[in-house]
Amino acid sequence: MIVPGDAGRAPRYRAAMKSPNALIAFAVATLGIAVFSCMDAVMKGLSLAIGAYNALLWRSVAGAAISGVLFLVTRTALPASGVLRVHLVRGAVSAVMAVTFFWGLARVPMAQAISLAFIAPLIALFLAAILLKERISRAAIVASLLALVGVGVILLGQAQAHLGHSAFLGAIAVLVSAVCYAWNIILMRQQAQVAGPIEIAFFQSIIVAVLLALAAPWLAVFPEAHHAPALVGAAALATASLLLLSWAYARGEASYLAPTEYTSLIWAASLGWLVFGERLSPYTMAGAAFIISGCIIAARHRPAHISDTEAAI
Repeated sequence: MIVPGDAGRAPRYRAAMKSPNALIAFAVATLGIAVFSCMDAVMKGLSLAIGAYNALLWRSVAGAAISGVLFLVTRTALPASGVLRVHLVRGAVSAVMAVTFFWGLARVPMAQAISLAFIAPLIALFLAAILLKERISRAAIVASLLALVGVGVILLGQAQAHLGHSAFLGAIAVLVSAVCYAWNIILMRQQAQVAGPIEIAFFQSIIVAVLLALAAPWLAVFPEAHHAPALVGAAALATASLLLLSWAYARGEASYLAPTEYTSLIWAASLGWLVFGERLSPYTMAGAAFIISGCIIAARHRPAHISDTEAAI
């Protein structure tokens, strides 16, 4: 499937990609990951309380309402057919990715889930070269490999814990989600080249909500009122993260920004310990040190001029 850009709007977004400093894009992406990690913690609590499907369905509905207000207030134009196809593809991938991730997250510690999910940026690094024709820098490869060592250290510690069959199934679900997320990172970059952050946040939320609603007659349960603040809060955090990441990926190559995903482990370990009483082991601390080092190496690399590439999938 060819993913064409909107001829009228793409030059505007491509021009904007050249101006901000690469480090600013890296910092904004890192902030977006931090906000997303906070949303993960809220969603884990909701998944334990009302199930992963219902937590994600109602969060998506709330997210569509929040981003829809922004879409209308800013009078954002409707996308062209080519851009809409990009929204639809990413929305479908995101729906599978989210359901499998939050189902797994409800069964394994947050730090372990995020550790397993770290295969996504590594896969995305090479997908960026294949699909987006981006050059993979030596610094990006070193950063990703160093972070992978950190993930290995954390998994070594997690392997010593006896978490049971349910946790094993949860780990498999997270791995499936990670494969989807690798593609999602590339789609995020493609999307950001032809659409603005508010448009992306709105269509992402509404497409995921519609796709999840297809199973509503069999799986949906209307949540109790006391869950409403958490659902709205998760939706607001998800929308904010989408806006931040969309802005960053419009101004930085996917291979350059992908290592920011590794910072989510620090947030996951901290929030898992503070909110759910999940133990923060020395292995997690040691692995986090490798991951931070990898991100520093990636941040110091300044990518060359971003080419105007129309990617094909």
